[in-house]
Amino acid sequence: MQIPFTKYHGTGNDFILINNFDGSINSANIQSHFKEWCHRRFGVGADGVILLGHHKEYDFKMDYYNSDGNESSMCGNGGRCLVHFARWLGIIENQCQFEAVDGLHEASILGEEVTLKMNDVMQVSAYEHDYILNTGSPHYVSFKENVTHLNVRKAGFQIRHSGPFAQEGINVNFAHVSTDGIYVRTYERGVEDETYSCGTGVVAAAIVHGITNEEAKQSIKVKTLGGDLNVSFTKAENRYTDVHLRGPATRVYEGVLEV
Repeated sequence: MQIPFTKYHGTGNDFILINNFDGSINSANIQSHFKEWCHRRFGVGADGVILLGHHKEYDFKMDYYNSDGNESSMCGNGGRCLVHFARWLGIIENQCQFEAVDGLHEASILGEEVTLKMNDVMQVSAYEHDYILNTGSPHYVSFKENVTHLNVRKAGFQIRHSGPFAQEGINVNFAHVSTDGIYVRTYERGVEDETYSCGTGVVAAAIVHGITNEEAKQSIKVKTLGGDLNVSFTKAENRYTDVHLRGPATRVYEGVLEV
């Protein structure tokens, strides 16, 4: 069996995208191959696999799997890439609604930039000197003086596998304040390594950065290893609404996978 795919990346966070809008592919029959497809030596190489499926009420649905082959929580950069993919396929024009594992999302496209509306963040919890919050995926955020030379793989692994997080795992973000925004580096569970960018992670870091800002409406520039993103939101006490993630989504190439 041959399965066409398209390789995408959102600021270096890369994905294998598969068009399953006609429902001809049973993900359960191919899921065992996702890990090998994502392998950077023996496969295509990616941080995850995303299937674009049909939805009865919305424009499409998103099924996301980490590079370890397991179905995972929301992926912000993956969602942005899937929106661009859907337009390239002719399923949508420049605006859409789609369902992901964490519910309904809205998105718009302007040029090569995709803006994705994320779910409201209902709580940000202090944890020792750091913070924990859920932006569609669970995140640990630690601000430091400088994270440029930090061994993120080692430091992130230690936190992700520490007592309270060992079983379910957590994504770990290290950030510092820069001249015009923040710089964020992320260790992702399921990938079990640092990725070039993490959409839900930069949203989490931006919200934590915005806690001490008295302004209700905020827009924060975020730099990652793979490029620049923007996060905007409105805050009221410990709740954050109108959360949007904006940045480029890039189609890299097309290919065919053999099963």
